[in-house]
Amino acid sequence: MLSCEGRAKMKRSAVCKVDLTQIDGDGDFACPSCGVIISPDDETEAVYTILETKMKKDALEELIIRCNGCGTEIRLTGFLSPQLGATKPEIPPR
Repeated sequence: MLSCEGRAKMKRSAVCKVDLTQIDGDGDFACPSCGVIISPDDETEAVYTILETKMKKDALEELIIRCNGCGTEIRLTGFLSPQLGATKPEIPPR
């Protein structure tokens, strides 16, 4: 579910990965480093800052955010999972 790839040298923060398919509930999760609760409903960027979005065609594949509490970068994955409501592409009739 949560895994940290370790601390980089030169005072860089940890980079962690959170697979959203492994989270129960409505999408809230704790920062793997400091424990602050990060909610997808929080649009203020008071708790976290969106750094990068990665798309695959028209769907969100990965979101990289930074926890404003401790500076940890978090790679959010699992957006394309059927468990999160991703739709299968339609196959045109022959």
